[in-house]
Amino acid sequence: MSNPFYLLLVLLPLAAFLYASVGHGGASSYIALLTLFEIIPAETRPAALILNIGVSGIAFISFYKRVQFPKSLFLSLILFSIPASFAGGLFLLDAHIYKKVLGVLLLFPTIRLLNIFSSKEIKPIERKIWMAPLLGLAIGFVSGLIGIGGGIILSPIILFLGWTDLKQTAAVSALFIFLNSISGLIGISITGFHLPDGFEWMIPITLFGGFIGGYAGANKFNSPAMRISLAVVLAVASIKFILF
Repeated sequence: MSNPFYLLLVLLPLAAFLYASVGHGGASSYIALLTLFEIIPAETRPAALILNIGVSGIAFISFYKRVQFPKSLFLSLILFSIPASFAGGLFLLDAHIYKKVLGVLLLFPTIRLLNIFSSKEIKPIERKIWMAPLLGLAIGFVSGLIGIGGGIILSPIILFLGWTDLKQTAAVSALFIFLNSISGLIGISITGFHLPDGFEWMIPITLFGGFIGGYAGANKFNSPAMRISLAVVLAVASIKFILF
């Protein structure tokens, strides 16, 4: 294993720790890291989804026990999201387009990590019957297409709309990510996929980071400096993918 690979093995669990602490699986960060280490999209998508399934599942278990879970909202969001994620997983974007789309999507976790939208600062917007299903449909398709669970897009939106508080957002996002990631991976598997070399090393250390992060986040752990640092890294990666 090369020195860059060892660096990747350090960065993956760190990303999992930070994302799980806010109820996310971390796929966007895994994709960014794998892409920066010049792993092709055909291998990046399934690898990120597999890691996402494990970390988001851990995060959901950690947060679910500590919040009043909004089941009605979640069911409305996931109704069309799962089949849409499956459909998105059937497509493979051109590498150039893939990086541009990824660059735009990386702006969402940056917003989420900086807590730009706080549910305490806005008045809740009335949730009409069609809003959550339509939102889930759109996020699900994009998620399957890119190889993420969709939580990075969902979280800032439902916080901005005032439908959930921070802890509820973490729980909803984690389960949303978990189910969409499974659906997207099934879609990808229909056409077949390959995983990066050394992936068997990435799984256990990433899940370990997710376990620690989920536990810490659910038990009122807060590290603004670490979240800001990750937000800066994602912002830089976003600009790089969009412009170059």
